[in-house]
Parts: sequence; C-alpha cells; structure tokens
Amino acid sequence: MGAYILRRLLLVIPTLLGIMIVNFTLVQFVPGGPIEQILAQMQGEGDVFAGFAGGEGAPAEETFGSDSEYIGARGLPKEFIEELEKEFGFDKPPVERFLTMMGNYLTLDFGESYFRSISVIDLVLEKMPVSISLGLWSTLIAYLVSIPLGIRKAIKDGSTFDTWTSGTIIVAYAIPGFLFAILLLVLFAGGSYWQIFPLRGLTSDNWDSLSLFGKIADYFWHIALPIIALTISAFATLTLLTKNSFLDEIKKQYVMTARAKGLSERKVLYGHVFRNAMLIVIAGFPAVFIGVFFGGSIIIETIFSLDGLGRLGFEAAVARDYPVIFGTLFIFGLMGLVVGIISDLMYVLVDPRIDFEKREG
Repeated sequence: MGAYILRRLLLVIPTLLGIMIVNFTLVQFVPGGPIEQILAQMQGEGDVFAGFAGGEGAPAEETFGSDSEYIGARGLPKEFIEELEKEFGFDKPPVERFLTMMGNYLTLDFGESYFRSISVIDLVLEKMPVSISLGLWSTLIAYLVSIPLGIRKAIKDGSTFDTWTSGTIIVAYAIPGFLFAILLLVLFAGGSYWQIFPLRGLTSDNWDSLSLFGKIADYFWHIALPIIALTISAFATLTLLTKNSFLDEIKKQYVMTARAKGLSERKVLYGHVFRNAMLIVIAGFPAVFIGVFFGGSIIIETIFSLDGLGRLGFEAAVARDYPVIFGTLFIFGLMGLVVGIISDLMYVLVDPRIDFEKREG
C-alpha cells in the first residue's frame, strides 16, 4: 500500500502542473485583462466588456487606441500604460510569468489580489467559513437522510413505499438548485408569503451581543434555507446508491448462510450486510464533501448573499483578478487530488480486503 500511495503522490505533481498550464494558456487568449479593466474605468466606460459587444456607431479608433492594444487607452500617456504593465508583471513574456508564479507557489506565496489589497491566502481564509458551513452541513444531512432511506427502500424493494420515494427524490433531483432557492426565498424569507427566515447573510447585525446559545440559534436560522436549497438534489444519487448496494449484498451467498443459521433479519442486515454495502458510500464521503464544497455553492451563495469561495471565484473571474484565480485554482486543485488519495485510503480502511497494488499489477 505504501508504494501505491507514493506513486499517487508523485502523480499529483504532473497533474497539478498540467491543470495550471492549461488554464494559464487559456487566460492568455481571453480579452478584458486587469489593465483593460482599469483603463476602461478611467475612461468612464464602466465595463471593459462593453467594447466587445459591438455597440452601434462606435468607431474603431474609439475602441482600440492607435498607440496601444488596450481598450480605453486612447488619450492616456504611453508611459502610464507601460507603468501599469510593469506593476502587474505583464512587461514579461508569458512563459517567464508562469515560471515565476509556479516558483512562488512552491514557497506558498500566492501573491496579493489586484483589486482588494489583501493576500490571496487571507482572502481564502476570510471566505472559507461560509463555504465550509454549506459543504459540511449539506453533506452530513444528505448522508443522514439518504442512508436510512436507501436501506429502507432496499428492504421494501418493489413496494408502494419504494415507488413513491423513488419518484419523489427523482423530482427533487430534477429541480434546479437556484430555482428552488428562489422559491424558498419567496415563501419563507419575506417574499409574497411568510417572513420566517432572514433574507441574506450568515449572521445577524447584533451577533456580537448575543449569548453562546443565541449565536448558535442565529447561525442555524440564517443557514437553514441555503442548506435546504443546496441539499435537495443530493438525496437522489446517494439514496439510490445505498439501495442498490444493499440489494447487491442481500443476494449474496453469505447472507443466505446467515439466515439459515437462524439469525434475525435485523442481525443479518446490520451485522453483516451493512458494512459491506456501505463500503462505497462511506469511502466516497471525502469526495462528496469536496464536490459540494467547491461546485455547488456559487449560485446559492449569490442568491442568499453569502460571501463564500463560490462568489469569490466568480467575482475574480469577472474582474480578471489573476492572483486570486490562479492561487485558488492551485490550492483547490491540490486539495482535490489529495482528497482522491484519501478516498482510496478510506476504501482500504473500511474493507482491508481491497489491495490497490495487486489491482494495478
């Protein structure tokens, strides 16, 4: 197992390097960089991307200055633009910029945001509590509901209960998360119906003056609707996976042998079947959590005005804040690869019979 882990760790390096190369290369061809953003704002154009929309009646010389490749540069001194390029590091060729960036990342120097005057690490740490809250609670609730429900569906396979619950979770899976989030806001957050939950934020304005119990209650009061919206589609896959795992195990010979020995059905299910059936479900927990943590919260954070990593990534992409984009890409890419290794270790921990080295051989 040690040799397998070492190979996987060594594979992290070229994989992460490939991710960074591909994304860095793509960014070189994307219009509207940080310098263009600043120049457009200085010229009073507001949004640099308006220049790419092909507005009617805009002469070409008003979009692209004769002495510069940047949008909005017309009328500005060339020395000023060169100074901006030097400040942002764009006076150097792309290959040199990439190598410098990766060298800094190896020393955990992720730079500073172009537009926020704060280091990327501090910015990530500032936004992380919101995303951790969403990812952790969504994953835990999904597991706590889906596993018992999946077991019950396996025991009642083919019954009316199985049919109706399958229909319900599939419908819930089909509902877009953002649409369900808006529905929750309209119904329960001061829309056209009830004002039960707060409209936005993770805490109330008087958070600091609340007691410990009051802070806990206020936290769950604020996070209830976002968690429901984020979790609603997670039940289907996990429930059906649990059900199918149980059905596969129930049909195996050792289960029939246990029943023939006179063991109760409960003892058979939870003493023998459960551990084997839950292998894939339990071992996949790290990957599920990371998936919810990174991929499922962008729209939810925006709708509920939660300042987390999802919104941070979106705003950085729009503003072309390259240190934030590439810094978070490196950090989260590394975390994702490490979590893949942890998932494999979880399989071995849950079922020692699994040997990845023999499988590779």
